[in-house]
Amino acid sequence: MIRCSIGTAKVLGLKKVKVDALPTTAYLMVGERCHFNCAFCAQARESSSRADLLSRVSWPKFQRESFLQGLVHPDAQAVLQRICFQVVQDKGALEETKEWVKSVKDKTNLPICVSAGPRTLEEVKELLDLGVEHVSIALDAATPEIYEQSKDGSWTKRFELLNQSAKKFPGHMTTHLIVGLGETEEEMIRLLQTMYDKGISVALFAFTPIKGTRMEGIKQPDMSQYRRVQVAHDLIRTGLRVENFRFRDGQITDFGIPVDELQERRGGEPFQTSGCLGCNRPYYNETPGEELYNYPKSLTSEEVEVAWSHIRRVRGTA
Repeated sequence: MIRCSIGTAKVLGLKKVKVDALPTTAYLMVGERCHFNCAFCAQARESSSRADLLSRVSWPKFQRESFLQGLVHPDAQAVLQRICFQVVQDKGALEETKEWVKSVKDKTNLPICVSAGPRTLEEVKELLDLGVEHVSIALDAATPEIYEQSKDGSWTKRFELLNQSAKKFPGHMTTHLIVGLGETEEEMIRLLQTMYDKGISVALFAFTPIKGTRMEGIKQPDMSQYRRVQVAHDLIRTGLRVENFRFRDGQITDFGIPVDELQERRGGEPFQTSGCLGCNRPYYNETPGEELYNYPKSLTSEEVEVAWSHIRRVRGTA
């Protein structure tokens, strides 16, 4: 059995559900009820959330053959651009993931990513040797202090493993960062610069409160805060450096380029889902009907205007 995100199940022909945007990555979840206890995660050790949740997305289970048949169906192959395994850190999940990677590699040539918690360089190498394109070691928190408050383990040790992996396997490492855990914009943006300097690509998330988690009562980040970090992220990954930015009391006030020029040059690109090529994660952070934190497809001209209007609300950025 394997869990697929509900949108993935739609693409694979395993569920009939109405969706606004199809996922262009097949999102698969291996394992259940993590031995870690992240304060924001539905799969955390002490979470009372539903076992089929990861963020706000439901992940129903499917039989192995049904899943593999759906994966190779021409309709699915026409939509999908990659496969991503989300590995919940239970006792045997990493070994189970390796078996699933082998099965999927036998069926399709789609690139594969694994978001897991490898403990050593050797475990990272084992995944890459199987043909995995990217391995993600999620930092989530922008600082060691925030990590300590919201996650288990050591930010410093995880950062060092990510750093060592990026040196040994250049171009193959990614991480996740969550905006809204209590960091300042400057702390997050400087970490983004560090990641790209090390050749580590970043998938940016907005904190999402989930019922049954320890942080269920915390609000999502202000949209203007998230939009500013998104624009900084977009500029950093396209070559501009944090030294070009200006900050006041931890908040970015100047990108080094006029906002009108940025909007004309970048349009809606900064506000689309970030991460590996082909990853669009529909409604992972979002509530349908409300403004989206991460857009899963190209923005309309109206959506572009609304997104950039958040940037102009801070004095000094217009």
